[in-house]
Amino acid sequence: MDMPVSFEIRPLSPAGGAEIIGLDLSQTLPQQTIEELRRAWNDHIVLVWRDQEFTEEEQLAFAGRFGKLGQRKVPPEELKERSDGVLQNNPNVMLVTNIMKDGKPAGSFGDGEMWLHIDSGYAEIPYSYTFLYGVKLPSWGGNTRFANTYKAYDALPQEMKDKLAGKKALHIHEYERRARVDISNKDISQSPHWFHPVCITHPESGRKALFVDRLMTRRIEGVPYDESEEILDFLYDHIEQEEFVFEHEWKLGDVVAWDNRCSTHGRTYFPENEERLLRRCTIDGSKLYENA
Repeated sequence: MDMPVSFEIRPLSPAGGAEIIGLDLSQTLPQQTIEELRRAWNDHIVLVWRDQEFTEEEQLAFAGRFGKLGQRKVPPEELKERSDGVLQNNPNVMLVTNIMKDGKPAGSFGDGEMWLHIDSGYAEIPYSYTFLYGVKLPSWGGNTRFANTYKAYDALPQEMKDKLAGKKALHIHEYERRARVDISNKDISQSPHWFHPVCITHPESGRKALFVDRLMTRRIEGVPYDESEEILDFLYDHIEQEEFVFEHEWKLGDVVAWDNRCSTHGRTYFPENEERLLRRCTIDGSKLYENA
């Protein structure tokens, strides 16, 4: 019988984030429990489970209860060395790690700080959810910071909301971690990119959220360059205000999962001589609209 499993939701900050207590994610959970977790996402954006032990197959099985598993994006040939780790053999899994294997990166996006971004925001259909599992951690640093773009949108002056209405922005990715793509006098046809509404309506919660990020959003369509830069710089700083940010400090066995449609996330610095390994999987989303 598909009996629900009770669990506790413990909010972690005013900006978002909640710890889910009482579930073993390696087990097959009842569908009612899965639906309760989905509702918790709408309230808290980021969900955290501590002290989990599960295999890659169990991680994929759990994540897959929330939709179709997303495949790792394949970069253009000239960018592959930045993201193609030699131990990344499952198309549904990314190893976020600085570990080297025979002198080559084992996974992707290995070292140091990473600016706030949206996973696959540069794709026509961005991921809806991302799941990370803490396998190996440094002695300090490497925290993940999440910005709540619901709250950021709600706090915008009405004049700015009106200015952004109907606007789309270019998202482009060249597999950098701490640098924006220079699009001046550049043919971007070979770089993964897409235009999305600056403000979206979340397809499940029905709430408005900003959909731009410091790392990958490069210009607002139909707006003069200097004005676009001014607006985007304002939005990046606005989104990343501490009142909108929840910071997760990793422990071994943590599972952290978040909604990409209403948040941006980034990583703090950690020692380059210490190994860090997180196992990532994703769920495919749907096309995003300003008015769903």
